[in-house]
This record gives sequence, structure tokens and C-alpha cells, in this order.
Amino acid sequence: MQVVKQQTELAKLIRARRSIKKGYNNKMVTEETVTELLEGAIWAPTHGMRQPWRFIFVGENQKQDFAKKIASTYPEERQANREDYLNEPNAILVVIMEEGENQKKQDENFGATACMIQNFQLLAWEQQLGVVWKTNPHIYDPNVEKILDVQENERIIGFLHMGFFDEQPEKKDRIPVADKFTTFQVG
Repeated sequence: MQVVKQQTELAKLIRARRSIKKGYNNKMVTEETVTELLEGAIWAPTHGMRQPWRFIFVGENQKQDFAKKIASTYPEERQANREDYLNEPNAILVVIMEEGENQKKQDENFGATACMIQNFQLLAWEQQLGVVWKTNPHIYDPNVEKILDVQENERIIGFLHMGFFDEQPEKKDRIPVADKFTTFQVG
């Protein structure tokens, strides 16, 4: 039996999506847009229906103060650079995850949160909203956790930098599945 290779709209969307790291235009990313995207994104698979995520939205009106506070956790010689960096996107969504009580639940919660982030990125892409998942050193900094009121049983998974864009980055090829695929052999 030969499989016919037809690309569905979803398959096309998955292959078209890019991480948008810079080159944002001036169109505002609103809290309403982000919450609407999250309403769809949270339908990610989640073990035990734990839905271990929560979010902090940093919009245009909060961005400068936010960037200054987060940058202040860096050594003085890096603060201006980090502040500029955090002011570059039009908005930021901080994703915080509830930690699991053991390694299995920790891994399950991270997997669910990563799936939710992928859903968010795909839904955003449909609206020409660029997103990149950032895991800079500050997400592991206890001072940043304190600024963001991250609880003892939580951790920051990343900052999603967001912005509308005019130019799409070029596609970067993936390693073919055949190069990474094997079949288990009894033996």
C-alpha cells in the first residue's frame, strides 16, 4: 500500500511557523489577543488534567519597568544590554509551571507546558504574530522569581517574546527523520 502525501492545512502551518526573534513592527500586541490565543493553546495534552501553567503578560505599558527590573538582576556592566534586549519585543508572556512532586510529574508537567507553548506559537503564527520562546539565564535567577512572585512549587519555563512582523525569516531545513529513526530489533 502506497501512502499518498497530502499536506493538510495544519501540516503546512507547522512547517511554515518560524521563531521571530527581532524585526518587530509597531503593531501593538494586546492582552486580549494573547488571552484569546491562550484559550486555544491550553487544549494541549496534559497528564492528569493538571494544566500546570500560569502566565504573566507584559504589554507595551509595562514593558519598560519590567525590562528595568529584570535587567537589574544582571551585573551592572550587562544591565543596559539586557534592558534593551527585553524592550525589543512588543510584548512578553512569562510562562510559569507548577513543579511536579516527583521526577515523573515534573517531566509530565514540562511536556504539557511545552505542548501548550507550541500550540500558542502556531495559533499566533496564523495571525502573523511572531513568537520566540526564550530561556535566558534570568529565568533561573531567584531574584527574578521574587520579582515575578514565583511560588516555591513553581518555576519559570520561559519568556515568550512577541511582536508582529513584516519580513518572515527563511526556512531552516530539518535533519531528515530517516537519519534519526530506527526500528527496535529483538536480539
